[in-house]
Amino acid sequence: MALLTFIGAIQQVTGSCYLIETRDGTKVLLECGMRQGRREDEAHNSEAFAFDPLSLDAVVLSHAHIDHSGLLPRLAAKGYRGPIFATSATCELLELMLMDAAHIQEKDAEWESRWRARLGKPAVKPLYTAVDAERALGLRRAVEYGEPMEVARGVTVTFHDAGHILGSAIVEMEVHDHNLTRRLVFSGDLGNTCSPLMRDPTPLSEADVVLMESTYGDRDHRCTPDTLDELAEILAQAQRDGGNVLIPAFSVGRTQDLLFYLGQFYQQGRLPQQAVFLDSPMAIKANAIYQRFHEHFDPKDRELLRQNGVSRIEDWLPILRCTPEPEDSMAINRIESGAIIIAGSGMCNGGRIVHHLKHNLWRKECHIVFPGFQARGTLGRAIVDGAPTVRVLRQRVAVKAQVHTLGGFSAHAGQSQLLDWVKHFDHRPELYLVHGEVEKMKVLQQALHDRLQWTANIPEPGEQIAL
Repeated sequence: MALLTFIGAIQQVTGSCYLIETRDGTKVLLECGMRQGRREDEAHNSEAFAFDPLSLDAVVLSHAHIDHSGLLPRLAAKGYRGPIFATSATCELLELMLMDAAHIQEKDAEWESRWRARLGKPAVKPLYTAVDAERALGLRRAVEYGEPMEVARGVTVTFHDAGHILGSAIVEMEVHDHNLTRRLVFSGDLGNTCSPLMRDPTPLSEADVVLMESTYGDRDHRCTPDTLDELAEILAQAQRDGGNVLIPAFSVGRTQDLLFYLGQFYQQGRLPQQAVFLDSPMAIKANAIYQRFHEHFDPKDRELLRQNGVSRIEDWLPILRCTPEPEDSMAINRIESGAIIIAGSGMCNGGRIVHHLKHNLWRKECHIVFPGFQARGTLGRAIVDGAPTVRVLRQRVAVKAQVHTLGGFSAHAGQSQLLDWVKHFDHRPELYLVHGEVEKMKVLQQALHDRLQWTANIPEPGEQIAL
């Protein structure tokens, strides 16, 4: 029988990676994600792959986020030259994500090498380079939702809308091996059904094995109206306090959601600030890709934009100011009050947001709004967990700003939404929980048992199962 090996995002959130092998020798890699968070987790990114890259016949990708795609350039650097299958929108977003990731790798290595040189230590090499990213991008093969594609001998893949970010997919994989056909379904990252712009995740009913994410397996998100009311009050309080509002946000997905909601506030007269800065070159470019694929938006949100005479998210929020150039970004730090600053990265482990934190985190009149999950070991997690001081750009900074978390803005399904999606499967396939901290997985595992009478498995890193 075919084998499935659990390589990454096992009892942790990031680093998605799974290997499917048939007895005929076909090998397909499902996801090639980067680990993010603690230094010891990220150190695994430079280790040898758990497989021979040259032996792979194909790579299949659920969506463009770095924890699912971020090691593709390294795979290409190690000699992989086969196809990388993804949806059309994911293929476009990948160019932004991987080139940006390569730039960060190169700059981080350059910075670290300078410090090492002062200590008489040898320079370090980046995990991968822009050339490696370009090589990986040349391997992309676009597949539309709902269109079966034979990605390798005996392996057929169909993508279904996961509703997480633009182009995100639930991966349905049929594995034909010695007259036996088995169906594997990987949820990818399932979207929050309350999120704007994206459609709801597609329910599926047939599978032999299901891999389901569990990022928020321990709880449900707040309902959207309550979350929006809380955000509106935070913005009003920040205006009264005379400070800025910083929002660390992922450039793809979360940023577009926030701009949609802030546009709603503006249209309703509920936005007291006079300027919203989008300080992320990647997010600005991502907006353009979202616009090109606007037919993928949820019909009701697309109709709302049309009724208000706008076709772009930027037009929905007229006070939006995009700052792609470094000098424009630096100029924002001269503003001490009245601004909303949206910048990456979403977990504050790099990007322009760290510069804004350096200038605002110690100001008690400022407000920091975290609209999404903060992985262990990240600067964002330290701030959310109440650290009195944090290290920002190699300097110790006091945390005096008011810190807010808004789980209702998550682009991931909450516990009840996960249960609602998985209960559509007939005949109770084998169920494995991935993409979650182990404590949250155990809570979801118990909920599946109590509410659906379904036993879910929590695999170990490196574990193999027969399909």
